[in-house]
Amino acid sequence: MAERKERLVLSILEFLEASIADGTVSAEDKDGIEVAVQCIGEAFGVDASDEATRKRLSIKPATLPSIFDVYMKTRQKVQTSQDSSTTSPAPQAAQRGPSAEDKAAAEAHKQAGNAKMSAKDYPAAIAEYTHAIALDPSNPVYYSNRAAAYSSSGDHNMAVADAEKAIEVDPKFVKGYHRLGHAHYCLKSYKEAASAFGKGLELEPNNANLKSGRDNALARVASNPSSPEPDPSGMSSRGAGGSGGAGGGGGFADVLSSLGGGGGAAGGGPGGFDLA
Repeated sequence: MAERKERLVLSILEFLEASIADGTVSAEDKDGIEVAVQCIGEAFGVDASDEATRKRLSIKPATLPSIFDVYMKTRQKVQTSQDSSTTSPAPQAAQRGPSAEDKAAAEAHKQAGNAKMSAKDYPAAIAEYTHAIALDPSNPVYYSNRAAAYSSSGDHNMAVADAEKAIEVDPKFVKGYHRLGHAHYCLKSYKEAASAFGKGLELEPNNANLKSGRDNALARVASNPSSPEPDPSGMSSRGAGGSGGAGGGGGFADVLSSLGGGGGAAGGGPGGFDLA
């Protein structure tokens, strides 16, 4: 069974176990849920009681409810957008895109967000970037910077969503692939991280930061022999070999450093994030 499905199964088992522990499940139903956990684990070959299995398949700090919350919020936003587009015609100004005044105001919010990032006030930074996006949703930088803020606050699932949106807005926006790779790496989705860094390298083959991020992710994949070998577009087949990726230790710090353009160059955000 694919590792992605194994992760899903473990997430379901952890959710059921947490529901028992926090009292969501009544005492009368506890035995039934425990039997269900055992049956599901056996049916899919996932032993939730095995620490090595948990370490290999865990999606922490994310949980199944938190991922579901992200999906529901995204679904609601998409539905609201679709309802608006079908019930009322878009104003002519909106069809032309943001005005010069809107773009200027969006840039002001972006700069304010960057200042909040420097102060490590991540919720305020997210709010500023959200204002910028509302004024000019066609600028991938605002999604990219908000992804950095989400990652800095530990919400890597939202960072993935924003990085993917930045790439959707501009598929040639290289920094979007940096953000996406970093967020997946933090979620321990090393194959997805390597794929994101690899796709960025298709655009900038000599980008040392992308290479470092990709090699670190590949090293993590190679350190787990039970995991199928990744085959994302634009990836190296060197596995753990290469500068900055040897071994499993220190990979996360290396990726953070690579994203910061040389360990926090001037203008870079906290935690190695190079903000535009």
